[in-house]
Amino acid sequence: MSLIAKHSRLLLVAVSCVALGAGASAIATAGASSGSAGKTAQRTGTRSLRAGGVRRWSRRAVHGDLVIATRTGFATVRFDRGTISSVNGQQLTITEGIRQASPRTVILTVPANARVRDNRHQATMSDLKDGQRVLVIRAPKRTFVIAHTAR
Repeated sequence: MSLIAKHSRLLLVAVSCVALGAGASAIATAGASSGSAGKTAQRTGTRSLRAGGVRRWSRRAVHGDLVIATRTGFATVRFDRGTISSVNGQQLTITEGIRQASPRTVILTVPANARVRDNRHQATMSDLKDGQRVLVIRAPKRTFVIAHTAR
């Protein structure tokens, strides 16, 4: 008895699964390319809602509150991004947004145990200068301040 005749049912199921998968993929692709999302996908390529699109949106974000799942429940992580207006001890004043869109000034109190990075090097709060771009991430157990000199 040949191998194909012996496993004909298994072969039939495998071919059916491949055909159904191809059909479902074609339907999903046709449905995804309709409407305004389809126009965006055609304009920017296939990366509109994939990692490249999300990464692009996250670069423009200036403030956010994220709720993440942890082993013990849920935790809130907050971030603020902008330009340093002033540094006074542990108080950091940043301007969020862009000049054309009515920027907002935020005063953050940074804890003493925060990890501060300035141009990819370990630093202190007093090393930060006015006009630098900054990202402040406040997690439940740690705060991170990441600054760099604008190009």
